[in-house]
Order: sequence, then structure tokens, then C-alpha cells
Amino acid sequence: MRNLLSVSQVSKELFYEIYQTALLVRELLRKGEKKFPVLRGKCVVNLFFEPSTRTRSSFEKAGKFLSADVINISTSQSSVRKGESLIDTVKNLDMMHPDVIVLRHPCEGAPDLAQKFISASVVNAGDGRREHPTQALLDCSTLTEHFGSLKGKRITIVGDIANSRVARSDSILLRELGASVFCYGPSTMMPRVVEALGIKRLSSFEEVVEVSDAVILLRIQLERQAAKKVFPSIREYSELFGLNLKKLKMFKPDTVILHPGPFNRGVEITGEVAYSTRSLIFPQVEMGLAVRMVILSLLCNRLNKLKEVLL
Repeated sequence: MRNLLSVSQVSKELFYEIYQTALLVRELLRKGEKKFPVLRGKCVVNLFFEPSTRTRSSFEKAGKFLSADVINISTSQSSVRKGESLIDTVKNLDMMHPDVIVLRHPCEGAPDLAQKFISASVVNAGDGRREHPTQALLDCSTLTEHFGSLKGKRITIVGDIANSRVARSDSILLRELGASVFCYGPSTMMPRVVEALGIKRLSSFEEVVEVSDAVILLRIQLERQAAKKVFPSIREYSELFGLNLKKLKMFKPDTVILHPGPFNRGVEITGEVAYSTRSLIFPQVEMGLAVRMVILSLLCNRLNKLKEVLL
């Protein structure tokens, strides 16, 4: 695999290889080992055109823990502010001989376009509303560890489905791994044909409670919505689609909660739920670091070397 542009590139077999390797990586990280000589001599550039905490810092740590040289570029302080195009930016960076460019961009298809002009590998770290493949990999890895297998599991995604790249990537990989995917949210935040994503739409919170083995909550993507209001108020959204302790108690005792972050307390989730024993939100973050270490090793053709270090 030269680039990771879409989670549809990841077969079931490749997912399990990534997942099992990530578990070994995480085990060593928990023991305090934070330097692996796997990507020594390699260079990773994090090029983010949108704000990010978890994804950007996760890729930065992943590269550094693997002994790669890591360069973080803030577009607010780059030539992009002077009018430089995406193609010119990545082309100039490519002339500095990086091995991987991790790219987040507000426009759908930007990573696909960029990889046509450069020799470095490209990781899609989120492109507009389209995809976020490494988030899907870490979400499915977190769920697989919890359940053992996703075959036959029912996963419900709640919130702003229309504007969520996470919903798209998650639904692709979850179905590839044998899960059934459902969604629930305001009608104004649904794609025109949600079934085209392979997702079945639920019409009430009671249905969510009835079918869900796991619930993935989403943040309202205000930055991707038109100027018109798509819901009456934050308070009403929270009452209808948010999750608090009272609602959580309605679910089966083994139903778990996920969120890609950042989460807005009191809107789609309360702090009590996020920090509850049913929450896998913070294990998601830890899994994300390990998964991204595996992805960088894979794209640099060093996955076998990583396995040798781990074993």
C-alpha cells in the first residue's frame, strides 16, 4: 500500500493484521517503551489545513516513537496564507524528500489529488465530509478488542451524519467486518439517501436503545453547515439526540459508547457519560496512537521490521 486515502482500501485481512500489530505496540507503550528504531532515516510531514488535537498529535507521536523525523506544518504560518495552492504546497514539500505526508484538508478528494503530484506516500487524515480512514481503523480496533469480533454486532451512529467523514469511514469498515450499521439524528443532518452508505436509519431514541450493541456519538459539524439553522436550539438537540446518564441506563448493560472527539459536554454527551465505565472514548485515543504507528510503518514498507521489534 503506497497511500491510505480511503478505508475501502483496507480488506478484512489487512484490518486484522493492523489491529493485532497495534495491540502489541500498545502493550509496549504501556510498559514505558517509547522509542522504536523502525523508521530511522524516514521523514513524516503533518500538513493540516484544519484544526486538530487528537489526530495531529497522534501522528506526531507515532512518527517520533518510531524514530522518524517529524515536521509539523501549520497552514496559518505557511505560504498558504500568501495564496499558494495545495498542489504547489505539496510539490514543494516533496522536493524536500519526505517519505509520508499526512494531510488534512477541508475539501473532499484533496489527498487523492495531492498524491498524483508527489512521490511521498499520502495519508488521508480527514478530507471535508468524505473520509477519515485512520479514525475508522482505531474505532473498529477499539470495538474489536471489546467484543472479540464485530460479526453480527449492531452499531448505531448518532448525530450529524450528513457532515461526518467519520460516519462514512466507520460505516464502510464496520460492514466489511460483519457489523450492521444504523444511524439516528435530525432529518436535517441526514444524507439525502442514507441507505447509499449502507446504513439503516432509525426513527426514535427507543429504537436506538433496542438495537445497539455500541453507540458512536458525533459532534455537530457547525463549520460544515450552511448558514441556515438545521435544528431549533442546542438545548433541544441535547434533549432529543444527546446522551446523559438517565438515557444511558435505558440501554443494555453491555452497550458501550464511543466518540471520535472533540466532544461537547452537555450537547451530544455529558461528562458523566464520557467518563463512565461504559465509555470507550479515551481507550479510542490510546488505540489511535498504536494504529497510526502501524500505518506509518506499513506505508514506509517497514511493517515487518516493526513486528520484529515487537516480538
